Amino acid sequence: MRFGIVVFPGSNCDYDCYWGLKNDLGFQVSFLWHRQRSFEDIDCIILPGGFSYGDYLRSGAIARFSPIMEAVLKHARKGSPIIGICNGFQILTEVGLLPGALLRNESLRFIHRPVHLRIEQQDSKFTKGYSVNRTIELPIAHGDGRYFASQHILTELENEGRILFRYSSPEGRLTAAGNPNGSINNIAGICNSEGNVMGLMPHPERRLNASVGGTDGRPLFMSVAEAFA
Repeated sequence: MRFGIVVFPGSNCDYDCYWGLKNDLGFQVSFLWHRQRSFEDIDCIILPGGFSYGDYLRSGAIARFSPIMEAVLKHARKGSPIIGICNGFQILTEVGLLPGALLRNESLRFIHRPVHLRIEQQDSKFTKGYSVNRTIELPIAHGDGRYFASQHILTELENEGRILFRYSSPEGRLTAAGNPNGSINNIAGICNSEGNVMGLMPHPERRLNASVGGTDGRPLFMSVAEAFA
């Protein structure tokens, strides 16, 4: 599996992804500059966290117009995998590859801490390595992470099994206390209807090594590698 990490002006989690995927998991990894209009020999695209273009206007609103995004759209239309993490999730909603929007945190404050997530689907190509209703811990670092969508979209996501992760208590209960940003229905991560594009606000790339926090992010990337090999 060959991963390509898109680097925008303001990205700050690109090296986290690169280091973990290459050194902890042993994958081939390349950086893709936002001004590129094409890329070759890439299996999975990652849109990393950070503050693309300083998050001016709103998070992800300018990055959607980067030259490389047309190639990213073509990659998605081919059925190839795309992972948007934090700011990458915001970009995917802005460009229309995922429904809904990421709004300002309910607290109106930037939040940076570990949170618990409940795995909602095991048959997704991004979560095959997890067991259903398993609870994992990943860190968040965002100011605009409150997922919101219309009732029509929420019904589609629920009925089609496209909600992959929800914020929860350590025991897996869906509580207000376990929801760090006020996301509707505790939603932390979703996928598109074709199952090849995923957005997730917490950072799985920061949980790939037991010596630096844990390994709860490993099954996500290993699931992608197996499903799209």
